[in-house]
Amino acid sequence: MSKTELVEREAQAVAATEAASFIQMIERAARDPSVDIDKMERLMQMHERMVARQARATFDAAFAVMQPELPSMPERGKIKNKSGGVQSTYALWEDVNDILKPILSKHGFALGFKIANRDKFSVVTGILSHCAGHREESTFELPLDISGSKNDVQGLGSSTSYGKRYVAGALLNLTSRGEDNDGAGTKTMTGETRNGYTAKIESSATSDALQALWKEIATACHECNDLAAHDELKAAVIAKTKALKEGSKEGNKEPMI
Repeated sequence: MSKTELVEREAQAVAATEAASFIQMIERAARDPSVDIDKMERLMQMHERMVARQARATFDAAFAVMQPELPSMPERGKIKNKSGGVQSTYALWEDVNDILKPILSKHGFALGFKIANRDKFSVVTGILSHCAGHREESTFELPLDISGSKNDVQGLGSSTSYGKRYVAGALLNLTSRGEDNDGAGTKTMTGETRNGYTAKIESSATSDALQALWKEIATACHECNDLAAHDELKAAVIAKTKALKEGSKEGNKEPMI
C-alpha cells in the first residue's frame, strides 16, 4: 500500500473514531434527565457539522490520492473543415467516461449529472460525490448545438455531451492530448489576438453582432487548432449572450455555437 493510500485510510479511520465518540456522548446525554430537548438539538447540530467536516476531509484525502492516477484523455473526436481535413480534435465523452469509471470507483467516488433544457440552453450540472458523504458540483450552461443541420433533439444531445466533458474536466482537473492530428501543427492563438476577441465580445451590443463575431472567432481557433482559446472564448460568448438576453428585450437570438 502506498503512502498516499495510507493517508486516505488514516483519515477515514480518524473520522470514524471521532464520530463514534460523539455518538456515545449524545447517547449519555439522552439518558441524563437534566439534559433538555434544546441541548439535545444543539448537540445533534454539532454532530451534523462535525460529520460534514469529516466527510469533506475524507473527500479531500481521497481526491489527493486519486488525482495522479487520472491520465490525459485521448482526443479521438475530429472536427473537419470544408475540404475534409482535420482542423481540430477533442476528447469523446464515451472515451472519458470509460477511463474515469474504474478510477473513480476505486477511490470511492461517483460522477453523476443533472440535465436541464432552459430557453434553448442546455444546463449541465456535474456532481462528484464520495462514499464518505461529501459532494462537489459544477454547472455549465451553453446554447443548443444546431450546427451541421441538427434538429433541436440532436442539438440537445450534442450540447449535453459537450457539457458533461466540460464539467467533468472542471471537477477532476482533466487534461486531454491529441493522438493524431493528421499532420496539423499544434499552435496557439497569440495573447494579443485572444485579448482582442475578449474585448470585442464585451463590447458587442446585439445578439446578431455577437453571433457574427463568434463565427469569426471559431474560424480563427480552428485555423490555429487552439482548443484552449476556443473553449475560453466560447464561455465568454455564452456569458455575454446571457447578459444581453437578461438586459434587453431584443429577442431570442443567440449565437449558434
